[in-house]
Amino acid sequence: MRTIQVSELMDEQKFNRFHLQISLCCIFIIICDGYDMFMLGTILPSLMAEWRITAVEAGLFSSYALFGMMIGAMVFGPMADKVGRKKVILICTVIFSVFTFTSGFAAEPTSFGIQRFIAGLGLGGVMPNFGWRAVVGLVRSH
Repeated sequence: MRTIQVSELMDEQKFNRFHLQISLCCIFIIICDGYDMFMLGTILPSLMAEWRITAVEAGLFSSYALFGMMIGAMVFGPMADKVGRKKVILICTVIFSVFTFTSGFAAEPTSFGIQRFIAGLGLGGVMPNFGWRAVVGLVRSH
């Protein structure tokens, strides 16, 4: 039986158009995260006035997403090794997208914070699954 070193096989792959497309999709998802954090900073003063919350409470909303990202990375990173990067990236992108969208309709601070946390879980799950090895892994499952 022939032994194959997967890491060597991936390192020997040439970067082609398909790799570029996957990389651009991954970069787009990361840009959406940056946009999400930028928009939160933009709307936070309005939320503080409307919901009559303090600056400390408003600062927690940013922290909720970051805590979600930390936990999402710890949970979904290893999970990708078991079920596949493609599935995990798709699931996490859907989680991030849905809960970022629905947080715009939150009627009160508690639901907004929960939605920010869950969106952070999705984004945190996407982050550790990007990179050259991830792109080659996605190609293998394509």
